[in-house]
Parts: sequence; C-alpha cells; structure tokens
Amino acid sequence: MQPNDPLILVINCGSSSLKFAVFRHSASAPVLSGLAESLGKAEARITFKEGEDIGKGKDGYSVLDFKDHATKVTQSLDGGSHSEALDVLLKNLELRGWLRQIIAIGHRVVHGGERFKESIKIDESVLADVDACSHLAPLHNPANVLGVRTAMAKLPAVPNVAVFDTAFHQSIPPAAYTYALPQRLYREHGVRRYGFHGTSHRYVAEEAVRLLKLDPADHGIVIAHLGNGASATAVLNGKSVDTSMGLTPLEGLVMGTRSGDVDPGIVGYLADTLHLGVDGIMGILNNESGLLGISELSNDCRTLELAARDGHPGAKLALDVFAHRLARYIGALSMSLKRLDAVVFTGGIGENSATVRRMTIERLGALGLRLDEHANTNTIVGKAGRITTSTKPMAAVIPTNEEWMIARDAANVVMVKQGGAV
Repeated sequence: MQPNDPLILVINCGSSSLKFAVFRHSASAPVLSGLAESLGKAEARITFKEGEDIGKGKDGYSVLDFKDHATKVTQSLDGGSHSEALDVLLKNLELRGWLRQIIAIGHRVVHGGERFKESIKIDESVLADVDACSHLAPLHNPANVLGVRTAMAKLPAVPNVAVFDTAFHQSIPPAAYTYALPQRLYREHGVRRYGFHGTSHRYVAEEAVRLLKLDPADHGIVIAHLGNGASATAVLNGKSVDTSMGLTPLEGLVMGTRSGDVDPGIVGYLADTLHLGVDGIMGILNNESGLLGISELSNDCRTLELAARDGHPGAKLALDVFAHRLARYIGALSMSLKRLDAVVFTGGIGENSATVRRMTIERLGALGLRLDEHANTNTIVGKAGRITTSTKPMAAVIPTNEEWMIARDAANVVMVKQGGAV
C-alpha cells in the first residue's frame, strides 16, 4: 500500500462489541480488520487481523469473518469500554502510519426508519433522527449512535457516514410493507415492514447480476442472507420489492436465537400462562428461541449439523424447521417477481453450509430447482458459484461483503461532497 493512499475506516458498533475494518478507497478487501468484544467486562479484548496487503488469503473472503487464512493478534482491554477500544485501534493505525490517510468513517446503522433512503454524511440532525429510531431497534441503534459519537470525539476532523440496513428496502411497495393493522399505527407510530440486512442484500444483488450474467434491467432473484440473524429478500431489476424481516429484525426466518414468525396470539397466551410481562416474552422470542430453542442444544449451525449426524433429535428438528421455513419464504417471495431467475445464498450459513442449502433446494422442486450435489459440496469458504443443474431458475452461492459496501458508500458520500466519486 502506498503512503498516500486514501483509507476508509468502517465501524460496526454493538452493545458490547466493536467490529472494524480499514479499506483502501478502490479495493474491496480490507487491509486490516478486527473485533473488540466483551467491552466493559474483565475479559474485554481486541483482535486485529491483517488484510489484503499482509497475509490475505487468495480467495478474497472478508477477513472480518475470521477465517483461518488471516494473521491475527489479540490483546486484552482490561475491562475497557468502546472509547478505550477505539483508542487502541487508532493507536494501531497511527503506528502503521495510516491515521492521517483516513478520509472517511463509515458506520453501520441498523434502523433508519422512513427518512433515510440512502447513505448520508452524519451531522447532529442525522444523529438525532437515528437516535429517534431507537425504539424500533433498541438492541442496535443506541450502540450505533455510541459508535458514531465515539468516532466523532476521537477524530473530529474526519467525516462520518451512516449506511443503513433499512435503506435498500425503501423501494418496497405499500402492498408489501403494510401490516393489516389500524392505519393510525402506521401514521402515528411508523408501524410497517422495514426489512434489514439491506447492505448485504444490495451487495449480493449487484454481484448476482455480474456473476450470473443477468440482464440488469430485467431479472428477478431471491437472496437468502443466513447467519445468526437471517432474512430473505425479493429483488426485481436491482431493487428490493419484498423481504422477510419486518418492523424489527425479529420477524421472518428461523434464526440462531430468534423465533422469526410466530402466531401473535402466542404473546397473550404466554403472558397468561407464564405470568410474564412484555419484556419477559420478548426475551424468550429474541434470546431463547430459533435454532437454540428448537434443538435445546446450540444456536450454531455447525454444532447442530454434527449433532444431527450423530442422531440428536433436537438438532435434526431444528435444521428441518430452518430449511422448511426458508423454502417457504423463498417460494412466497418469488411471487413478488415477474419471474424467478435465481436463488442466491449468502451469509455465514448460506456460504458455508452445504447441508442447509441441500435441505432447502430439495424443498424447492416445485420451482424447478435441481441440486448439483458436487458443486454444492465444494462451494464453501468464500467461493462463489452455481449449485444447481437447473439453469432457469438456478441457485448460487455469493459471499457477501457488507463492510466493503459501507466503505464504498462512505467514500462516495465524501467524494461527492468534494466534487468527485469513487
């Protein structure tokens, strides 16, 4: 890397964690990435992973996902906070001589409500509106705001850019985002479907057109972003037209610890039978359900696959329910398209679990999908490729790169302000 290369710092701040990555303005692989975790606790630590210029793997997979091909160094933060984690990160960048090369800081922001339809430079007005959306994403937005304020305090001369999970889904039509509830709840309280994982879905949608040789102006795909959080989105000619997550990231697919869709009557039933308040019920739905709740073993798909092979009934049921719900959503979302050209798997599970992909595609025979067993088994660890013998529609795996999309948006916002674009 050249001494004067412009750099973009990407920050994804959670309630007790801080993910980060550093990109050159024109490269999709980070030169440095890492994670500060357990912040505020005695075991707080920060891990740095060298990127593209120092020991990056040849497959181009994002080192933020902590694959084995990257060199990493971990140090204790001794109970440190977000501010202290950022101090350590900035000191690391300063020692490398990179601090003065940072031209923008891109922040992942989970919920932007209806105001934010694209990425935007952050000022106090923007930050106030992001904070105002915290009631829609109470586990995410307060942490995102904390990350922005911390970055502003540490590097006051560097512009900060918000990149919203919800922005890509602002093209969804009213028929798809409206709940069958009294409309005053929408008008007065913003109750509607927003959708999430938009940055990932947007990246994969662009890559699908390129890699699968689709017509940019005439195509229809369903993208399944599968990880501890999971969502599926129908994309028509590059625009989101329907998605599985709703007002919050709780709706839709089965997830690691989140229930996804349940009968709303369950809330009242549990309140009566278990004598729980709203917080207690939401705790069950968000933290004790999903793969963990069904299997009574783990929320980790890898653990469940191994256990299922050994005959664990809970693990097998969890995977069956996961694949069944996913296939059902893919079929439903296909109806929001003119036609289905491709189903695309991405995210940690989508990219690496040949088992989940096989189980899902076997349930999609009615759509004409036929699995290529060899291709499916060999498409893992950052590889992209088609995994069906069928071509219309086809299924494929495309690794996501949310951090690069955040970096690209941040650079573009800053460069546009200065009269240029990346």
